[in-house]
Amino acid sequence: MKLALFDLDHTLIPIDSDYEWGEFTIALGWCDASEFKRRNAEFFAQYRAGTLDIHDYVRFATQAIHEQGAIKSIAAHAHFMAAVVQKSIKNQALELVQSHRQAGDELVIVTATNEFVTRPIAEAFGVKELIAVELERDAEGNLTGEIKGTPSAREGKVVRVEQWLAARKLGWDDVETTFYTDSLNDLALLEKATHPVATNPDERLRALAKERGWRILDLF
Repeated sequence: MKLALFDLDHTLIPIDSDYEWGEFTIALGWCDASEFKRRNAEFFAQYRAGTLDIHDYVRFATQAIHEQGAIKSIAAHAHFMAAVVQKSIKNQALELVQSHRQAGDELVIVTATNEFVTRPIAEAFGVKELIAVELERDAEGNLTGEIKGTPSAREGKVVRVEQWLAARKLGWDDVETTFYTDSLNDLALLEKATHPVATNPDERLRALAKERGWRILDLF
């Protein structure tokens, strides 16, 4: 099997979808603007630096969804898709995904952003297989703020892809993988991939890609 794995934020789209969703909830009046912006910016800086505690971040990022409830949150996300995300989906990214689809590759988006934010974005790219941070729900189906299973962040992306493969009775030796990402946070999965592609890479990843002879792709 040929497997095309795509990071999402700053890889397929030139924004951080989780950060932008947070900004969108501020505009809706769902949280205190100054405090949310301060904490959101702190978490974003930690992510870029590779020091993010994803459990703390997910509790913070899903608090508004928990408080507003599923129906209201889903409706708001539809507006978010129209107002923010759709404008950020570029033809060159769609063409990249389509090139792998036409080649008969299995397409999977592998992101450290949670499933609530990213499922509709994956669908907009026509990608059915999504490996994202799964969210725990209580008996009534409401988000608890906790992560279900292994978070798909950093080394956790390797674990989650391995679980995805195992569910199909496959291992790394059974697949030829191409992995696109912008961030050195994804080094573990880049090193597992048959064809690592530094895509819109940050400075650290660009330097490492040049050192190791990895392909560099500037989509944006």
